[in-house]
Amino acid sequence: MKIDGRPYRSIWLDKDGRSVVVIDQTRLPHSFETRRLVMVEDAAHAISSMVVRGAPLIGATAAYGVALALAEDPSDANLENAITLLASTRPTAANLRWALEDLGRRLRPLATDERVAVAYRRAAEICDEDVAINRAIGEHGLTLVEEAADGKDSTVNVLTHCNAGWLATVDWGTALAPLYMAHDKGITVHVWVDETRPRNQGAALTAWELARHGVPHTVIVDNAGGHLMQQGMVDLCITGTDRTTARGDVCNKIGTYLKALAAGDNDVPFYVALPHPTIDWTLEDGADTPIEQRAEDEVLTITGRDEAGQETKVALTPAGSRAANYAFDVTPARLVTALITDRGVCEASRKGLLTLFPERGGEASSS
Repeated sequence: MKIDGRPYRSIWLDKDGRSVVVIDQTRLPHSFETRRLVMVEDAAHAISSMVVRGAPLIGATAAYGVALALAEDPSDANLENAITLLASTRPTAANLRWALEDLGRRLRPLATDERVAVAYRRAAEICDEDVAINRAIGEHGLTLVEEAADGKDSTVNVLTHCNAGWLATVDWGTALAPLYMAHDKGITVHVWVDETRPRNQGAALTAWELARHGVPHTVIVDNAGGHLMQQGMVDLCITGTDRTTARGDVCNKIGTYLKALAAGDNDVPFYVALPHPTIDWTLEDGADTPIEQRAEDEVLTITGRDEAGQETKVALTPAGSRAANYAFDVTPARLVTALITDRGVCEASRKGLLTLFPERGGEASSS
C-alpha cells in the first residue's frame, strides 16, 4: 500500500541486512514513525506493547525475532529461549505459534553456522507469502462486494470492526483487501468504521489507512452498528480474525460477537476474512480459545491530540474505578455467513474448511 505516494509494507529488513524496521502503530494516526528492531527482546516488546499487531504481522515479526536472536547466538539454547520469549508475548493470535513452530522445525536440525541465513530467508518468505495470501483473500472477497453492488445504483455500505487492513498484515490486509480492490475497480464503496474501544484501532488505524487510499468512510461508536443495520444502512459486514477453529468459530477483537448478533437479527451478511495460518486445526470449540486480558489502563485512559496539537493522555473514569479488559471474543460459526480465505469462500464449518484445505483432514478433530 502507499503512504503519500510511497509504497510501504508494515515490516522490512533494514539496509544493514540484519536489523528489522516496523511502523510504530502506537503513534498512529497523529504521527507516522518507524522503529528499528535490533535484538529479539526488541521484537518481543514490539509485539507485546502493540507497536505491531494483527495476527499475520505478529507472526512475521516473531519470525524475524528468531532471526535476530540467532544473529547474536545461534546455539540450541538461545534458539529455544527466543521461541519461548516470543511465544509468551500474545496468547490469542494463532499466527504467532504457527510462525514459531515453522521456524523451530526448520532450524533445530541445522548446524549452528547454517541457522542465521536460513532464519532470515524463512522470515522473508513468510512476509512474501503473507502478501500473496492477502492478495488472494482480496480477490475472493471482491466477488462478494460485486454481488452486493450488482443492480444497486447507490453505494455499497460495509461495516468492519477493529483493524484488519494492511497494518495488521505485511500488505493488503484481510477484511479490508476486498474493499481496496473494489474501490480501485470503480465500485462505489463506503465503510462504516467501528472505533473499537478500548484501543480505538478502528478509529486510529482503519480510518487512517482508508483515508490514505481514498476510500470513503465514516467512524462510528461501537454501539452504533446495530442501529445502522436496523435502518438498512449496512449491506454487509467483513471482519478479520486472530484465530479460527477447525469448525469455523472465529476469535476476533472484543465486540465482534455483538456485531455478528446484530447482523443475524437484521439479515445482514457477516463475513470473516482469514489467511490459512490463522486456522487452528488442533482446536474445535472456540470457547477453548485463550482470551488475552490486557492492562486496565487501556480502558481507564485514552490518548489523543489536544487543541494545541500536542498528544496527551487523559483519564476517563473516576479515581479508584477498576476495569476489565478482555481483548477478544469468540463468534460461533453459526453466526458467520461465510469465511473468506486465500483459497476461496466457504461455509463456516469443519466441512466447509476441509473443502478448501482437504490436506488438513487428519488434523481437525471430529465434530
